Amino acid sequence: MPYKTIDSLDAKGKRVLLRADLNVPVRDGVITDRTRIERLTPTIRELADKGARVVVISHFDRPKGKRVPEMSLKPMAEALSSALHRPVAWAEDCIGPEAEAAVAALKDGDVLLLENTRFHPGEEKNDPAMAQALAKLADVYVNDAFSAAHRAHASTEGVARLLPAYAGRLMQAELEALDAALGNPARPVVAIVGGAKVSTKLDLLGNLSRKVDVLVIGGAMANTFLAAQGKPVGRSLQEAEMHDTARRVLEEARAANCEVVLPVDLVVAAEFKANASSRTVSVSAVPADMMALDVGPETVAAIEARLRRASTLVWNGPLGAFEVPPFDAATVAVAQTVAALTQSGALKSIAGGGDTVSALRHAGVQDRLSYVSAAGGAFLEWLEGKTLPGVAALEASAASGG
Repeated sequence: MPYKTIDSLDAKGKRVLLRADLNVPVRDGVITDRTRIERLTPTIRELADKGARVVVISHFDRPKGKRVPEMSLKPMAEALSSALHRPVAWAEDCIGPEAEAAVAALKDGDVLLLENTRFHPGEEKNDPAMAQALAKLADVYVNDAFSAAHRAHASTEGVARLLPAYAGRLMQAELEALDAALGNPARPVVAIVGGAKVSTKLDLLGNLSRKVDVLVIGGAMANTFLAAQGKPVGRSLQEAEMHDTARRVLEEARAANCEVVLPVDLVVAAEFKANASSRTVSVSAVPADMMALDVGPETVAAIEARLRRASTLVWNGPLGAFEVPPFDAATVAVAQTVAALTQSGALKSIAGGGDTVSALRHAGVQDRLSYVSAAGGAFLEWLEGKTLPGVAALEASAASGG
């Protein structure tokens, strides 16, 4: 691995600055999804059990460099303490005298959470002074926030270049899963890409078509590809200005010897609402007054046939408007097939992206794939082949012997 993990960290007695991602969904002051908190606990617990003085930092929401009381991380201290089954101390700032005093009060094995890093304008500017102020709090730096690794901020990139830097267990798991998906995967590799717009997934489609054996395109973006081939799409969501681009993606995939699987049948309806009257039609027979809201059973069968021959799957984006039944049928069917193949040992499955995680949870299989990333934008940028500043900083630290 081109980065160091906490396996090589002698943590006892050391002040460990741990970059977490506690940017969890909150509604009316209540945390509605604790997944990120739960996934963070193994690293904190391991470091604390080894005698480290763990100083947790994170951003939350977008306070734009100002102190916004409702964007305080203070509620996360209690949630973190509950998940860890141990006390978590709290400090009202992440740098400066208050943070320094709170860190100085720590004993071996203690855990401290500092206030929102984005309360300071230097965080998002990756201001060297902010990075220095964070570095002053610790002896070593551990990044366990892959989901923020695509940001070159003071707490994700700047401080990692000032202290010996290590990957936490969650960061390590993400990087190992992504390497298994695209770095050095078992072949054949199938990628499923869904979602609404080709324009937002253009880099992703281009990178995947060069790296995978089969590229399945679903969701509303499939409508754009079908329309670009002259198929009728009725009132379906599609991007007319992306037709030339869609054709180019198909040509590039062909040149790279990547098979592209587009829908052969679609589930159409006159209106987009729960339990709307719908029917399945061929992609050549979408009525002018209807819209495609899911792929049909023949398309599902074609996808499943590719999956049964595959060794690795990368999945980003649902196949249809899964939030509204009956347009969840294809996504649920394919998700359950993926889970069964994964559980049997026939398939290594890596999925990620906000809608994808929601869709897999809806299908009841989020715990039955090889790895489901909660990282959102960072997961997508990695799949696009982009360098992630937070990861690059870890690699630079390892290369320099830091």
